[in-house]
Amino acid sequence: MTYDVILPSKPKIVREEGMNGVYEIDGLYPGYGHTLGNSLRRIILSSLPGAAITKVKIAGIEHEFSAITGVKEDVITLLLNIKKLRIRVTGDEAVVLNLKVKGVSEVSAKDIEVPGQAEILNPELHIASLTDKSSSLDIELTVEKGLGYVPKEVLQKDRVDIGSITLDAAFTPIRKANYEVENMRVGDRTDFNRIRLSIETDGTITPREALEQSITLMIHQLKAIVGFKEEEVVVEKSDASEKGESKSDKIEMDSELMKTRVDSLGLSGRTTKALAAANIRTLGGLARKKESDIMDVDGLGAKGIQEIKKLLAGHGITMKQ
Repeated sequence: MTYDVILPSKPKIVREEGMNGVYEIDGLYPGYGHTLGNSLRRIILSSLPGAAITKVKIAGIEHEFSAITGVKEDVITLLLNIKKLRIRVTGDEAVVLNLKVKGVSEVSAKDIEVPGQAEILNPELHIASLTDKSSSLDIELTVEKGLGYVPKEVLQKDRVDIGSITLDAAFTPIRKANYEVENMRVGDRTDFNRIRLSIETDGTITPREALEQSITLMIHQLKAIVGFKEEEVVVEKSDASEKGESKSDKIEMDSELMKTRVDSLGLSGRTTKALAAANIRTLGGLARKKESDIMDVDGLGAKGIQEIKKLLAGHGITMKQ
């Protein structure tokens, strides 16, 4: 009789309307609905890459607590409007956008000069109002890609050009992500789970892409932790000899590592010479010795023994008592 946990269905589309999508996953083993749903929601909200304005340089302005002659909005309001830009960027390099306007006008995102590797998805967004014939606005916008939310204090770790204003960056392309779990029938049981995921994006990716990317990320993370890291050294002690002398040890370890010569391990010249005189020439030979055996080696003092212990500990080996 097998006790394998039944696998769920592939996601199915319930509704897709522009930036909104609703998807269902059926047939989840009892209790797996919240396990899987919460994990996917957290990945969707925190781990999908996106683009954001990280730095703004306004001609004639050195900090955000300023006013611009002939512009209705102060700098803080202007920056808040700029942060609403939704930008899609191809590639991982930073991209620079430029906005140059003169005279009386209503400035919107469509007035921004955009290079080929970037695209503004809300060109109707209001940026500023110029109220005087002689007024002008000259702004340089730096767009970068990243994950999640990064405060400006982190982005300012490098030197910032004079006149540049660093912004908090909300890189995530997700506006909302929620899930619900309900019971469903599978065979004779009515306690299997169904997940309903609701996703809203900013338009730079589709809700379906967001779900697909989050599932792929989860799979990669889980694959990375499958199995256990093998220990380099496992010591098994056998029965003592008839005379009650030292026990023989069976040491299973990386054979190549254990063949490493003592004189190439970086020990002091005095310690290396003393071990060689005692016919201890490899790391494996050293690892098999008891502390009492090492203390009997001519020419080794307390300092030399501590040096050897430190070396063995660095390879995950504890000297036997």
